[in-house]
Amino acid sequence: MEQDTTGAYIKPINLVNVNYAQTGQSKSTNELGMREMQEKAYDARSAQYLLLKAPPASGKSRALMFIALDKLINQGIKKVIVAVPERSIGNSFAPNELKKYGFYADWELSQQFNLCSPGSDQSKVKTFIEFLNSDSKVLICTHATLRFAFEKLSEADFNNCLVAIDEFHHVSADGDNILGNVMRRIMTNSNAHILAMTGSYFRGDSVPVLLPEDEEKFIKVTYNYYDQLNGYEYLKSLGIGYHFYQGRYYKVQPERKMSALEEVLDENLKTIIHIPSVNSAESSKDKFEEVNHVIDCIGELEYQDTETGVLYVKSKRSGRILKIADLVNDNQKERDKIVAYLRGVKTSEDIDMIIALGMAKEGFDWPFCQHALTIGYRGSLTEIIQIIGRATRDSNNKTHAQFTNLIARPDAVDDDVRLAVNNMLKAITASLLMEQVLAPNFKFKAMEDDEDDIELDENTIKIRGYKKPTSQRAKDIIETDLNDLKARILQDDTVLKALPGNLEPEVINKVLIPKIIREIYPDLPEDDVEAVRQYVVLDSVIKNGEVEEHGSKKFIRMAGSFVNIDDIHIDLIDTINPFQKAFEILSKSVTTTVLKSIQDTINITKFEMTEEEAIASWEGIKRWKTNTGKAPDINSYDQKELRLAQALLFLQEAKRRKNQNG
Repeated sequence: MEQDTTGAYIKPINLVNVNYAQTGQSKSTNELGMREMQEKAYDARSAQYLLLKAPPASGKSRALMFIALDKLINQGIKKVIVAVPERSIGNSFAPNELKKYGFYADWELSQQFNLCSPGSDQSKVKTFIEFLNSDSKVLICTHATLRFAFEKLSEADFNNCLVAIDEFHHVSADGDNILGNVMRRIMTNSNAHILAMTGSYFRGDSVPVLLPEDEEKFIKVTYNYYDQLNGYEYLKSLGIGYHFYQGRYYKVQPERKMSALEEVLDENLKTIIHIPSVNSAESSKDKFEEVNHVIDCIGELEYQDTETGVLYVKSKRSGRILKIADLVNDNQKERDKIVAYLRGVKTSEDIDMIIALGMAKEGFDWPFCQHALTIGYRGSLTEIIQIIGRATRDSNNKTHAQFTNLIARPDAVDDDVRLAVNNMLKAITASLLMEQVLAPNFKFKAMEDDEDDIELDENTIKIRGYKKPTSQRAKDIIETDLNDLKARILQDDTVLKALPGNLEPEVINKVLIPKIIREIYPDLPEDDVEAVRQYVVLDSVIKNGEVEEHGSKKFIRMAGSFVNIDDIHIDLIDTINPFQKAFEILSKSVTTTVLKSIQDTINITKFEMTEEEAIASWEGIKRWKTNTGKAPDINSYDQKELRLAQALLFLQEAKRRKNQNG
């Protein structure tokens, strides 16, 4: 940890630190006033079902306007319905003068049909139905209003409509997901067009957003997170770090004479603080009390502005007055006041901090935010990416954006150590995924490919033994679903247990990962399962490595050694744990006692041994014998050695049975 000059603030050690080129490309516009992502989405405007995956701040709301206007004017669509998760997000779709930037029509919205306003759902449903029978073209509402209105309507009422769902990951293939059922029924029983938009398509659970047969109907437009941030004007870097603590995050720690929150809260940074879920171990179980704890850590409340709802808090560290917004307050009148104030924020001086729970995670625009500080483990990778997105807007007040997660450290004597270990591992997987999402994209070709004469760009790498995908389905998975697939892999319980170095890389790469691919894509031919598996492992390992140029040759540091890029073989890649960094993070972040507690809690012996895993472990067994001079010991306390010994016994027994039956 680094201490600042005051002896108070501690900078968390970042597990991920990405630097950007500030090309300005993602912010520049074409002759129609479209940014890079919006132009890419507009090119697919004729699709009946369009899925737009693009990071926060890339301009999805305006992309919708361009597409919707084209459908209204040129494609026979009569009405546009835009549904957002929360009322506060509806402002993103306010009227917009697009013609002055080069487009051929303006985005217009009657205030009567902006249903993201105060009022009962019952009255909004009535207005929703009135809209369908009116001459107006555009309606904005919440997901909830769409669901309630659908109960009063038939699917045919949505004929010739464009239904746009913002933050589409709220939909689920789960039969109990009402919004998911609404979408499926509209797709099945009407000619409606659908535009689905999301900054993170994967959910926090194992349930897919759409069933495979429904998802195949969508044309997908994917805009890379790295390209978005690399094309900014001001932002130079993004850091993702974790700060582990014991006890309560808001209670003074005697050795530091301050709380864990105070340690990582820099009042000079514009910060969104997300308090822990009331169901989490980090919570005091009362969200309003939680806000009080946070304010007590910052300083003393002087007064609250009755007009705006802004809290004025005197900092205990510097004595200056900080302007703080409380978005946890359930009082609708008070909430509307502060939300209205935040919508009118024009300069970085207008607000210093925002305290939030459910709000300010997605679709919330505070470009000046420099630090997203989250207290407690977040079970959803989607939620983490959305929270990080609050700080990654490009703004002239910042060159660095920071995400910090305060996580309770497992205590070997704590009854909840199993939960704490699981939370810690899942928090680390989130950082691993973000590192993958934020890194430049690579493309892989087989070394044996006939395209040797074609000059490859700097992000294309030829791999010996690489199996190219043959079907269009496999190519689409690699092109548009790679990060979603990695998220599913990193959320798998078996993979989580393997993260701290408990299994041989070959087992992870050749057994666990293809098993998950088969579960997600059950109809994918076995050859393409292998092609997708290789691509996932290649992409993960290469992105975790460091590419360096020496003279005219490129080398990559993988698993502690430099390898000439021209010599990379898929067999070499399969000997590297693509998630090795998780173990390195644990080793650096916790004491050996806590690390042993983590290992004991995982208890690798609970894994079932399969023939496939035993065979995949053989190379690891040979390496162990070469490195130590002896076979792995079945009585070892080292979990990795124990697992190898179990695999060896399995293979020896299989060989004995084969000889016996031979």
